[in-house]
Amino acid sequence: MLKLESVELSYGAIQAVKGVSLEVNAGEVVTIIGANGAGKSTLLKGIVGLEPLAAGKVLINGVDITHVPPHQRVGLGVALSPEGRGVFADQTVYENLLLGAYSIKEDGERVQRLVELEYQRFPRLRERAHQLAGTLSGGEQQMLAISRALMSEPKLLLLDEPSLGLAPLIIVDIFKSIRALRDAGLTILLVEQMANQALAVADRAYVLETGRIILEGTGAQLLKDPAVRAAYLGSH
Repeated sequence: MLKLESVELSYGAIQAVKGVSLEVNAGEVVTIIGANGAGKSTLLKGIVGLEPLAAGKVLINGVDITHVPPHQRVGLGVALSPEGRGVFADQTVYENLLLGAYSIKEDGERVQRLVELEYQRFPRLRERAHQLAGTLSGGEQQMLAISRALMSEPKLLLLDEPSLGLAPLIIVDIFKSIRALRDAGLTILLVEQMANQALAVADRAYVLETGRIILEGTGAQLLKDPAVRAAYLGSH
């Protein structure tokens, strides 16, 4: 579904992503792990078009979308739940969900059906429907960020650090939701610093270090890899 060919991304003179090639097949959860500053979030921004590529290609289902504007990529089935959640703080939960459905806003019945689906997925959002998003807890904001991304009915969901800053019990709930989305057939590319949980849920995984992929394999293989365990899993 997603293929990156020798992707490079730069911030001025600083090369943040260096020749990354990877694939995500339909129905897979693929995880990218790596230290802070490895280029993980930058890579996701390149996939959705928020950062222009310095070199390389982004293909969705074999179609080159490297120069397609970000809003059109949503229409092609690509959605991002960003690092830091990025909810619209001065809008209600319900209004945030409507904004997630901007690309299909003309179909009111479909939008309301999707809102109801997200309320079923995260019942807390229904309880908070008319509350300003900025007043939600961190866990509730993360639920909202994921639901807002799902409102465009993506084929490929990019999740950027969904566990960041959350309490351990909430993190368990978030990963349960990721498993449920995978079981429902959604294709997911997950960037996550909590490598144990990320690799446990992943079909395949890549290790990104200073902008380059240094290792790839199944989630299970990388969980057992001594170098990965030493660098990212806190064990030797």
